[in-house]
Amino acid sequence: MTQDTLKINGDRLWKSLMELAQIGATPKGGVKRLALTDLDKQGRDLVTGWARQAGMSVTVDQIGNVFMRRDGKNNALPPIMSGSHIDTQPTGGKFDGNYGVLAALEVVRTLNDHKIQTEAPIEVAFWTNEEGSRFVPVMMGSGVFCGAFTLEHAYAAKDTEGKSVKDELSRIGYLGEQVPGDHPIGAYFETHIEQGPVLEDADKVIGVVPAVMGLSWYDCVVTGMEAHAGPTPMHLRKDALQVATKIMQEVVNIGNRYPPYGRGTVGMVQVFPNSRNVIPGEVKFSIDLRNVNDELLNKMHEEILAFVDQTSKATGLGVTVERVSYYPPCPFHPECVDAVRSATAKLGYSTMDVVSGAGHDAIYAARLAPAGMIFVPCKDGISHNEIEDAKSEHLEAGCNVLLHAMLDRAKIVS
Repeated sequence: MTQDTLKINGDRLWKSLMELAQIGATPKGGVKRLALTDLDKQGRDLVTGWARQAGMSVTVDQIGNVFMRRDGKNNALPPIMSGSHIDTQPTGGKFDGNYGVLAALEVVRTLNDHKIQTEAPIEVAFWTNEEGSRFVPVMMGSGVFCGAFTLEHAYAAKDTEGKSVKDELSRIGYLGEQVPGDHPIGAYFETHIEQGPVLEDADKVIGVVPAVMGLSWYDCVVTGMEAHAGPTPMHLRKDALQVATKIMQEVVNIGNRYPPYGRGTVGMVQVFPNSRNVIPGEVKFSIDLRNVNDELLNKMHEEILAFVDQTSKATGLGVTVERVSYYPPCPFHPECVDAVRSATAKLGYSTMDVVSGAGHDAIYAARLAPAGMIFVPCKDGISHNEIEDAKSEHLEAGCNVLLHAMLDRAKIVS
């Protein structure tokens, strides 16, 4: 087998995924393995055990991020890293995050099989509390690592039972000593199921990810007046829900006005008093706007604010909008994107560009080093669901692309 035809062991990758999926397995075939629980500890122990069997050293930092290292010829070089997360949603699947970690481990196992030495070290990472299901903020470990928020802020986060991140890290034995960020990265790659239907719909095997969409989240409140649904004539009503629905429709319209990556979603609505025969006096709802670059996202932002102002003046009802979260779009490094594209072409897989609509640890890693992502299809585009599924041949293909992309950066010692 030549360097150009080097392939991973797909059966071994699949078996590893299925073994990890048994930790926290649910009756519907999914996984519930929340961050920093006893089950998370079991998952961490299993993966780090595999890494040590593969001859890797293991380092844990103060937020519980784990780095598993295969030495290179020149260990002074920053490592070429790949990884993701192994914590899941409460009703999660077998592949979200887990595939990215075990695909990276499979790259190392394959290099060991063929006794291939790289110039730069290779590292496999898994990041703490990516999902944000048990503790907020989401993507906690990688966020602390890149300085998006402080270690103290993350440590203070508590779950619904009042248990803190720091105490739980200590309890499960993953409160490390290394200062987050005091860990160089030469380049970072992340393989992931797409979590959407685009690749499957187009019948493509590999998604080359040039960027991750930015998002703006808002809380909107429309204030009218409660009144009896029978005696109050239509023209004398101050119906907060009817005004709110006009704004909700405009959110969708804005998403449609900026194809192909514009997104406009209202996902949460609270109606007061929520009674069958009372005209709603107050409606609170969420707004989620997304796009691939700052210019378009800012246009969408300005349009929703202008529409809200116009609607409030036209109806006489009070409307407030507060932006509660903003993540800027994240373009990935051209050299890493090209490494993924070249690997895909060399291996002969069908491909297309897919901009990610979901957040990933690669977003934060990209703040510190060149980064790129690889997507593979998932059945019906479903993720964050116990029925999440992916074909073994697609997972194998994505891992093969990862292998060659990482070797492009790490360089084989001839």
